[in-house]
Amino acid sequence: MPVNPASDPGARAIAVLHADESLLVLDKPAGLLSVPGRGPDKQDCLSARVQGRFADAQIVHRLDMATSGLLLMARGAQIQRSLSQAFARREVAKRYIAVVDGRVDVPANSWHDIDLPILADWERRPLRIIDAQGQPSLTRWRLLAHETDALGGPCSRLELEPVTGRTHQLRVHLQALGHPILGDALYAPPAVQIRSDRLLLHACTLTFEHPGTGKALNFRSEPSF
Repeated sequence: MPVNPASDPGARAIAVLHADESLLVLDKPAGLLSVPGRGPDKQDCLSARVQGRFADAQIVHRLDMATSGLLLMARGAQIQRSLSQAFARREVAKRYIAVVDGRVDVPANSWHDIDLPILADWERRPLRIIDAQGQPSLTRWRLLAHETDALGGPCSRLELEPVTGRTHQLRVHLQALGHPILGDALYAPPAVQIRSDRLLLHACTLTFEHPGTGKALNFRSEPSF
């Protein structure tokens, strides 16, 4: 049976958008882990594949397995520390595209905030929940367009900017907004999950200062959905 590359991340090559002596910018397919998981069946991942070509490549940040898009890796421990510190100081800007359930009824292109604390749901790990005891978490978002999915259901295309970087932040915040992401197997109800065969969340832009040259770098990847 022929492989369907839309459902099998192993059938697709990882696009290297930029490579120099300090860093790599990659385009991760949906369905591929960023780093190895627990168990022999979870060893195939972006970092292992990239290290097969660039032996000194080191993870700086991650994308959820179900999320596609731009991911930055450092080359060597010193650059990894430098880029990790830039992330900690919020000097790396990231934006995402998501398609969510329902018609988000706000003016197009006006920015809004979701400022809700996120806590690990220890009894249902790896899930996260909104809880007053959680970590402060801030997402900026704007409506790009109202759309209709393949089943004729109403949905909305959003651009998202995570100001903080909590685990599952965008997915949890959009669920709390009342508009879960289509195809989200963790946070969307079954009727929303089945409207897409993948999570419709894509890391579309990445902007940061090159740790070696100080040059401003800006990368963009368009979603396939």
